[in-house]
Amino acid sequence: MGHRSLPLWWLAFAAALIPLLTIHLTFAVSVIEGYVSWCVPYWDSCTSISRTGRHGTAYFIFKGTMLPAALLGILFWWLNGLWLRQLGVQARRVAWIPWLGLIACAALAFYTLALGHAGDGFNLTRRIGVVLYFSFTYLCQLLVSACLLNHPRWHASGLRLLRLCQLTLAVGILSVILTAVVPDWYSQKDDAFEWVLALLINLHALWLALLWRRSGFRARLWAD
Repeated sequence: MGHRSLPLWWLAFAAALIPLLTIHLTFAVSVIEGYVSWCVPYWDSCTSISRTGRHGTAYFIFKGTMLPAALLGILFWWLNGLWLRQLGVQARRVAWIPWLGLIACAALAFYTLALGHAGDGFNLTRRIGVVLYFSFTYLCQLLVSACLLNHPRWHASGLRLLRLCQLTLAVGILSVILTAVVPDWYSQKDDAFEWVLALLINLHALWLALLWRRSGFRARLWAD
């Protein structure tokens, strides 16, 4: 009995790219169909990510891609734990990554299911879903970065990923400060912060995909 192996970096790329491409695709479709005005959401703050997937064709695109993306995300974080173990990381915090990832991706799924439906319950579900998704995904990314930082071979990569996490945290803290200091101005710009945070989170996942490829992370397939 022999075995073959399957590279897994493509799965990490898919986990990062599907959500990122989806929000830009639904934005473009919503603009074409007249539900959203044309702008650059990263600084014009003209629309929220949620609004791009509420109406028309974009509604079906958003749900049809984000729900599989949530399932893929669960697998992605579970594999990150396995990858770190294969690299020789024995830190106790590795065991937390799949569970935190599960919470984050479940929150994304609930948020996606509630999108496009009116009512206080659906609004609350969307708010909770967004907060949990961003928060727990960030915690996963922070843990992976810290594990790599303490690895002799992957220290430099861990440091770069940690700096990206610090940038993400800085954007989040800035949004909180602006909410308290200039609430009226921030209410006009909060959507842009959401777009930037989504971009930074997915850039981290793309970076991990590159590291998976560089390390030769593969799944072993047994064959007769």
